[in-house]
Amino acid sequence: MTNLHPFPGPATPAATPSLPLPFDPAMAPALRGRLLREALPDPLRELLDSGRIGRRSRFTDDGFADVAEEWTPPAQVTPRHAALARRALVEIEESILAPASANHLLGRVLALLSHFPAKATTPEVEQLLAMDWADDLGEFPAWAIDHAARVWRRTRKWRPSIAEIRALCEEACAGERALADRLRAIVLAGERAGGSGGGTGAAAVRPVLAGAVRRMR
Repeated sequence: MTNLHPFPGPATPAATPSLPLPFDPAMAPALRGRLLREALPDPLRELLDSGRIGRRSRFTDDGFADVAEEWTPPAQVTPRHAALARRALVEIEESILAPASANHLLGRVLALLSHFPAKATTPEVEQLLAMDWADDLGEFPAWAIDHAARVWRRTRKWRPSIAEIRALCEEACAGERALADRLRAIVLAGERAGGSGGGTGAAAVRPVLAGAVRRMR
Protein backbone atom coordinates (compact mmCIF):
# COMPACT_ATOMS: atom_id res chain seq x y z
CA MET A 1 0.00 0.00 0.00
CA THR A 2 1.39 3.37 -0.92
CA ASN A 3 1.95 6.09 1.66
CA LEU A 4 0.93 8.92 -0.66
CA HIS A 5 -1.33 11.39 1.11
CA PRO A 6 -3.28 14.42 -0.11
CA PHE A 7 -2.00 17.79 1.03
CA PRO A 8 -3.59 19.10 4.25
CA GLY A 9 -6.85 20.94 3.80
CA PRO A 10 -10.52 20.24 3.12
CA ALA A 11 -11.29 17.73 0.39
CA THR A 12 -12.92 19.15 -2.71
CA PRO A 13 -14.67 16.46 -4.75
CA ALA A 14 -14.86 16.90 -8.50
CA ALA A 15 -18.15 18.22 -9.77
CA THR A 16 -19.51 18.99 -13.18
CA PRO A 17 -19.06 22.75 -13.71
CA SER A 18 -22.26 24.80 -13.55
CA LEU A 19 -21.90 27.02 -16.62
CA PRO A 20 -23.87 28.99 -19.16
CA LEU A 21 -21.88 26.87 -21.60
CA PRO A 22 -23.15 23.26 -21.45
CA PHE A 23 -20.63 20.70 -20.27
CA ASP A 24 -20.94 17.11 -19.09
CA PRO A 25 -17.66 15.16 -18.85
CA ALA A 26 -19.61 11.89 -18.88
CA MET A 27 -20.65 12.52 -22.49
CA ALA A 28 -18.72 11.14 -25.43
CA PRO A 29 -16.04 13.67 -26.49
CA ALA A 30 -17.60 14.27 -29.93
CA LEU A 31 -21.06 15.02 -28.49
CA ARG A 32 -19.59 17.07 -25.66
CA GLY A 33 -17.62 19.19 -28.12
CA ARG A 34 -20.57 19.66 -30.46
CA LEU A 35 -22.88 20.88 -27.69
CA LEU A 36 -20.22 23.24 -26.37
CA ARG A 37 -19.59 24.69 -29.81
CA GLU A 38 -23.31 25.06 -30.57
CA ALA A 39 -23.76 27.09 -27.38
CA LEU A 40 -21.35 29.78 -28.60
CA PRO A 41 -22.73 32.98 -30.18
CA ASP A 42 -23.44 32.73 -33.92
CA PRO A 43 -20.62 35.15 -34.93
CA LEU A 44 -18.06 32.98 -33.13
CA ARG A 45 -19.35 29.77 -34.69
CA GLU A 46 -19.12 31.34 -38.13
CA LEU A 47 -15.49 32.31 -37.51
CA LEU A 48 -14.63 28.86 -36.18
CA ASP A 49 -16.18 27.28 -39.27
CA SER A 50 -14.35 29.56 -41.71
CA GLY A 51 -10.83 29.42 -40.26
CA ARG A 52 -8.00 27.73 -42.12
CA ILE A 53 -6.65 24.37 -40.97
CA GLY A 54 -3.14 23.29 -41.83
CA ARG A 55 -0.89 20.48 -40.68
CA ARG A 56 2.82 20.33 -40.04
CA SER A 57 5.29 17.86 -38.63
CA ARG A 58 6.80 18.54 -35.23
CA PHE A 59 10.23 17.41 -34.15
CA THR A 60 12.05 17.13 -30.83
CA ASP A 61 15.68 16.40 -30.04
CA ASP A 62 14.79 12.72 -30.44
CA GLY A 63 13.44 13.21 -33.97
CA PHE A 64 9.90 13.17 -35.35
CA ALA A 65 7.26 13.68 -32.64
CA ASP A 66 3.87 14.00 -34.35
CA VAL A 67 1.79 15.80 -36.96
CA ALA A 68 0.12 18.87 -35.47
CA GLU A 69 -2.98 20.72 -36.59
CA GLU A 70 -2.72 24.48 -36.99
CA TRP A 71 -5.76 26.73 -37.11
CA THR A 72 -5.68 30.32 -38.40
CA PRO A 73 -8.68 32.65 -37.95
CA PRO A 74 -10.23 34.26 -41.05
CA ALA A 75 -9.42 37.83 -42.06
CA GLN A 76 -12.77 39.34 -41.01
CA VAL A 77 -12.15 39.13 -37.24
CA THR A 78 -13.21 42.34 -35.47
CA PRO A 79 -12.84 43.72 -31.92
CA ARG A 80 -16.45 42.66 -31.28
CA HIS A 81 -15.52 39.10 -32.18
CA ALA A 82 -12.57 39.38 -29.81
CA ALA A 83 -14.86 40.45 -26.95
CA LEU A 84 -17.21 37.51 -27.55
CA ALA A 85 -14.31 35.07 -27.78
CA ARG A 86 -12.69 36.43 -24.62
CA ARG A 87 -15.90 35.94 -22.67
CA ALA A 88 -16.28 32.33 -23.82
CA LEU A 89 -12.58 31.67 -23.23
CA VAL A 90 -12.80 32.86 -19.63
CA GLU A 91 -15.68 30.45 -18.96
CA ILE A 92 -13.81 27.54 -20.50
CA GLU A 93 -10.48 28.24 -18.79
CA GLU A 94 -11.87 29.09 -15.35
CA SER A 95 -14.43 26.30 -15.13
CA ILE A 96 -14.19 23.50 -17.68
CA LEU A 97 -10.38 23.49 -17.84
CA ALA A 98 -9.70 24.80 -14.33
CA PRO A 99 -6.88 22.74 -12.75
CA ALA A 100 -7.88 20.21 -10.11
CA SER A 101 -7.16 21.02 -6.49
CA ALA A 102 -4.09 19.34 -5.01
CA ASN A 103 -6.31 17.38 -2.60
CA HIS A 104 -8.48 15.97 -5.35
CA LEU A 105 -5.50 15.17 -7.57
CA LEU A 106 -3.52 13.33 -4.89
CA GLY A 107 -6.62 11.62 -3.53
CA ARG A 108 -7.37 10.23 -6.98
CA VAL A 109 -3.74 9.17 -7.50
CA LEU A 110 -3.67 7.48 -4.07
CA ALA A 111 -6.83 5.53 -4.87
CA LEU A 112 -5.51 4.48 -8.28
CA LEU A 113 -2.09 3.35 -7.04
CA SER A 114 -3.72 1.42 -4.19
CA HIS A 115 -5.15 -0.96 -6.81
CA PHE A 116 -1.58 -1.85 -7.83
CA PRO A 117 0.45 -2.46 -4.63
CA ALA A 118 4.18 -1.84 -4.88
CA LYS A 119 7.20 -2.34 -2.64
CA ALA A 120 7.08 0.00 0.35
CA THR A 121 9.29 3.08 0.35
CA THR A 122 10.24 5.54 3.05
CA PRO A 123 7.87 8.40 3.97
CA GLU A 124 10.40 10.88 2.61
CA VAL A 125 10.44 9.20 -0.80
CA GLU A 126 6.65 8.92 -0.80
CA GLN A 127 6.40 12.66 -0.17
CA LEU A 128 8.69 13.35 -3.12
CA LEU A 129 6.60 11.03 -5.28
CA ALA A 130 3.44 12.88 -4.26
CA MET A 131 5.06 16.18 -5.22
CA ASP A 132 6.00 14.74 -8.62
CA TRP A 133 2.43 13.61 -9.32
CA ALA A 134 1.03 16.97 -8.20
CA ASP A 135 3.53 18.86 -10.37
CA ASP A 136 3.09 16.75 -13.50
CA LEU A 137 -0.72 16.47 -13.40
CA GLY A 138 -1.46 19.85 -11.85
CA GLU A 139 -2.43 21.49 -15.15
CA PHE A 140 -5.39 19.16 -15.78
CA PRO A 141 -9.01 19.54 -14.62
CA ALA A 142 -10.41 17.12 -12.06
CA TRP A 143 -12.75 15.47 -14.57
CA ALA A 144 -9.84 14.64 -16.92
CA ILE A 145 -7.82 13.10 -14.07
CA ASP A 146 -10.86 11.08 -12.98
CA HIS A 147 -11.32 9.88 -16.56
CA ALA A 148 -7.67 8.84 -16.85
CA ALA A 149 -7.83 6.90 -13.58
CA ARG A 150 -11.06 5.17 -14.64
CA VAL A 151 -9.64 4.14 -18.01
CA TRP A 152 -6.47 2.80 -16.39
CA ARG A 153 -8.34 0.76 -13.76
CA ARG A 154 -10.51 -0.85 -16.41
CA THR A 155 -7.91 -1.54 -19.09
CA ARG A 156 -4.51 -2.09 -17.44
CA LYS A 157 -3.06 -4.70 -15.10
CA TRP A 158 0.06 -2.87 -13.98
CA ARG A 159 0.94 0.22 -11.96
CA PRO A 160 0.80 3.41 -14.07
CA SER A 161 3.59 5.88 -14.64
CA ILE A 162 3.03 9.62 -14.54
CA ALA A 163 3.65 9.83 -18.30
CA GLU A 164 0.93 7.27 -19.02
CA ILE A 165 -1.67 9.09 -16.91
CA ARG A 166 -0.63 12.43 -18.45
CA ALA A 167 -1.26 11.00 -21.91
CA LEU A 168 -4.77 9.90 -20.90
CA CYS A 169 -5.49 13.32 -19.36
CA GLU A 170 -4.32 15.10 -22.51
CA GLU A 171 -6.53 12.86 -24.63
CA ALA A 172 -9.54 13.47 -22.36
CA CYS A 173 -9.48 17.27 -22.66
CA ALA A 174 -7.96 17.60 -26.15
CA GLY A 175 -11.19 18.91 -27.70
CA GLU A 176 -11.77 21.56 -25.04
CA ARG A 177 -8.15 22.69 -25.22
CA ALA A 178 -8.33 22.95 -29.00
CA LEU A 179 -11.46 25.10 -28.78
CA ALA A 180 -9.78 27.33 -26.19
CA ASP A 181 -6.75 27.72 -28.48
CA ARG A 182 -8.97 28.82 -31.37
CA LEU A 183 -10.87 31.29 -29.22
CA ARG A 184 -7.55 32.67 -28.00
CA ALA A 185 -6.46 33.17 -31.62
CA ILE A 186 -9.70 35.05 -32.35
CA VAL A 187 -9.09 37.31 -29.33
CA LEU A 188 -5.59 38.13 -30.54
CA ALA A 189 -6.71 38.72 -34.12
CA GLY A 190 -9.55 41.01 -33.03
CA GLU A 191 -7.32 43.02 -30.73
CA ARG A 192 -4.76 43.51 -33.48
CA ALA A 193 -7.49 44.49 -35.93
CA GLY A 194 -8.72 47.13 -33.50
CA GLY A 195 -5.22 48.38 -32.82
CA SER A 196 -4.47 48.78 -36.53
CA GLY A 197 -7.66 50.69 -37.29
CA GLY A 198 -9.64 47.73 -38.60
CA GLY A 199 -7.00 45.93 -40.61
CA THR A 200 -6.89 42.21 -41.14
CA GLY A 201 -5.70 41.06 -37.75
CA ALA A 202 -5.67 37.42 -38.75
CA ALA A 203 -2.80 38.02 -41.14
CA ALA A 204 -0.60 38.99 -38.21
CA VAL A 205 -1.56 36.02 -36.07
CA ARG A 206 0.59 32.95 -36.04
CA PRO A 207 -1.36 29.74 -36.58
CA VAL A 208 -2.49 28.20 -33.32
CA LEU A 209 -1.33 24.76 -32.38
CA ALA A 210 -4.63 23.03 -31.66
CA GLY A 211 -3.13 19.69 -30.72
CA ALA A 212 -1.54 16.71 -32.32
CA VAL A 213 -3.75 14.82 -34.76
CA ARG A 214 -1.43 11.89 -35.16
CA ARG A 215 1.23 10.59 -32.80
CA MET A 216 3.94 8.04 -33.21
CA ARG A 217 3.25 5.27 -30.72
